[in-house]
Amino acid sequence: MSKVPITNTGAEKLRTELQELKTVQRPVIVNEIAEARSHGDIAENAEYHAAKERQGFIEGRISELEAKLGNAQIINPALVDADGRCVFGATVDLEDMANGEPVTYQIVGDDEADIKHGKISISSPIARALIGKSSGDVAEVQAPGGVRKYEILDVKYK
Repeated sequence: MSKVPITNTGAEKLRTELQELKTVQRPVIVNEIAEARSHGDIAENAEYHAAKERQGFIEGRISELEAKLGNAQIINPALVDADGRCVFGATVDLEDMANGEPVTYQIVGDDEADIKHGKISISSPIARALIGKSSGDVAEVQAPGGVRKYEILDVKYK
């Protein structure tokens, strides 16, 4: 598998979730299964089946997080020197040329994208349009509602 880019912050969130699942949730579910077993016949024990289902979800998520971290290429945006160009990890101040609205996005990995917090996926149409551009350039984004134009006001690496 090829490496998947992720910021330091995104990798740390995945590590924190993995640690929580392994050290807190996994032991809790093991105790819940043991408790449900102690109630007798497990064939018709709804608590047991619910706990086993939850255990399967937790173990699946642990495997998924371990795989993501194993395939991650961790990039610290503060150490990126791209001569003012938009690259992975950059925070970009834009102006929507249709309405003059300012907007700020950080280009991040797929797993850490969160539009509400201004984090857009490297594979999103707007990020693809921004990559390689510098302050003063205009990026044209093919959106479902048609082409949108954004002027790049500033590119920061933090």
